[in-house]
Amino acid sequence: MSVAPQVAISSDFLTAFAAIPRKMQGKVTDFVSRFRNRPDSPGINYEKIKDSKDGNLRSVRIDDTYRGIVLHPPEGNVYVLLWVDHHDDAYAWARNRKCAVHPETGSLQVFEVREEVVVEAAGAEAPALFGGVSDRKLLRMGIPAELVGAVKTIRTEEELEELAEGLPGEAADALRLFLLGFSPEDIIRDLEMKRPGRVDTEDFAGALRTDEARSRFFVAEDDLELQAILQAPLEKWRVFLHPSQTKLVEGEWNGPVRVLGGAGTGKTVVAIHRARRLAQTVLKEGERLLFTTFTVNLAEDIRSNLAKLCSDEAMRRIEVINLDRWVHHFLKGRGYEPKLLFDDDIRRDFWGRAMVYKPEGTNLPDGFFTEEWERVIQPQEVLTEREYLFADRRGRGTPLDRRLRKALWPVFEEYRAIMSEHGYCEPDDAMRDARRLLEASGERLPYRCIVVDEAQDLGPMAFKLIRRMVPVDTDDIFIVGDAHQRIYKRQAVLSQCGIEVRGRSRKLRINYRTTEETRQWAVALLEGREFDDLDGGRDSQEGYRSLLRGQPPRLEGFETFDEEADFLAAYLKELEVAGEPLRNVCVAARTNSLVERYEAALAKRGVEVVVVRTDKPEDRRQEGVRLATMHRVKGLEFDRMIMAGAGALPHRAAAAADPAEAADREIMERSLAYVAATRARTHLLVTWHGARPELLGQES
Repeated sequence: MSVAPQVAISSDFLTAFAAIPRKMQGKVTDFVSRFRNRPDSPGINYEKIKDSKDGNLRSVRIDDTYRGIVLHPPEGNVYVLLWVDHHDDAYAWARNRKCAVHPETGSLQVFEVREEVVVEAAGAEAPALFGGVSDRKLLRMGIPAELVGAVKTIRTEEELEELAEGLPGEAADALRLFLLGFSPEDIIRDLEMKRPGRVDTEDFAGALRTDEARSRFFVAEDDLELQAILQAPLEKWRVFLHPSQTKLVEGEWNGPVRVLGGAGTGKTVVAIHRARRLAQTVLKEGERLLFTTFTVNLAEDIRSNLAKLCSDEAMRRIEVINLDRWVHHFLKGRGYEPKLLFDDDIRRDFWGRAMVYKPEGTNLPDGFFTEEWERVIQPQEVLTEREYLFADRRGRGTPLDRRLRKALWPVFEEYRAIMSEHGYCEPDDAMRDARRLLEASGERLPYRCIVVDEAQDLGPMAFKLIRRMVPVDTDDIFIVGDAHQRIYKRQAVLSQCGIEVRGRSRKLRINYRTTEETRQWAVALLEGREFDDLDGGRDSQEGYRSLLRGQPPRLEGFETFDEEADFLAAYLKELEVAGEPLRNVCVAARTNSLVERYEAALAKRGVEVVVVRTDKPEDRRQEGVRLATMHRVKGLEFDRMIMAGAGALPHRAAAAADPAEAADREIMERSLAYVAATRARTHLLVTWHGARPELLGQES
């Protein structure tokens, strides 16, 4: 009985495919489709490569000038597309490459064969960076056996980066982590390098099934999936996951799961892949999955990315909506017509009218009442004076005895009455009402699973509702978040909301988006502040690292706004002249009014601008530099980020009457700067006009 061919495509192949001319991409796409369906077709001629280090590599003809490079071992009926390029360049790439099964991890690896690293004269006297690591440990860290000797000759980071270009991804990651201070044991654990009991180095089919190999090779299930990835070959998140991410996506959990991780660790990507897997493997007929988050724009971005990943059938089973909008639709469908109060001007008016009940003689500023409402009354569902007398106020800086609480209560009561009189309610009120309707009616919603992104920005009312929306079951709730990125005034303790995650909490530590230089700069903004783990404990960024290296963030201050705008326009035009698409550059500012100001200034100076709106996904096909608020860029990433008008941080609206509240808001402003900075893949530029922003500290 013949074995059906197993056909895979490597991440390197997609990189090479993206670099060839678009006209040639069409021919390659046609070839790949035929290759996937019939790799053993007589019409495909496999030619041996002269002087190749790997006897299993073959070239295949695309047309007169282009060749593909394929792994085709003599046993196992395995075919792997590794590279595509112009004839001579394809052969040059293949001659020094090997594709082999690693003897320790059992994973399929592609690497460039080198006997040693060329040592520059300046580094000849330096000690070998990995000289003290045993050959056995280097093998356990995923280093190909053929390259252990070369690794042990490395003396500088520059030599490492030169060698890393030809290393398998997990091997390069392991060496970089070692230089960052991680032990071999920590590296093996964090990179999820499993050690199978026995490795057959001739079993290429089995090697393709390992988590490590799946982070670099994929097997298209059908032509539609193949066409989708070839149409966007650089969107590799759609098919390649790190083993630590795969473990979270494919795990079978006995209840709610919480995933923490710093910016760039792939939390949202994990959540999106998890949603697809649940839709495909857990949902039964008639069941649905709800994917929710805090803001409208994040929900739109998630829906757009899910559509790239999922089949039409899977998308019909997944509902993506931000929680406030879901609550509004739910209540409206049951005869309620709530107007959710989002308008700050209306809210200020209502509070101003409620202040007529402020007791005489109190020295509490008006802002104290809104802070007390947001931090104590709403999160604890306080509806009566008696409930307020016994409410827990831990964390508030201003003590109140029961006598004073009793005197203050009429202000809160009047504010709620004014809202009701005008037909308004706050989102927390609506979430509470929706939950109580579900509890009273016993109604069962169609949701079998709920996935929550950016959980740090949802409060207790949200998570109590989420717990009620889905029955308690295996794989019921999947939550991802990071309190270091909390940019809205909400905080919950999951266990107090009925969501128990003990024993099912995981953390992602490796940043695959931002350079280490940018990561360090952004993390320094938060230094000395405490952050929660979404469940009442503390979270830290210990072990959080980036494996990418680049330039330190550039900081530029100017006397006036016009001088800053002149500089930004010149900077962007210089990028454009150098051939860098401005659609991969984003200018982020603290407020909408600042965004409008920069939009007008850049347009006046001849720079094409695209404003990223809050009500629709960002479309990277449009030409022009992106311009957005720092809140709007959450969930996005760009090659270059420009934090313009940084002097607006912290925003004056962040001032607070209560000392504890003031400290929390200052942290939130720092978190907002952290979020904006970590949207950058390669370059971060920070500009301001006037005084140097206090968040940046003193100039060194």
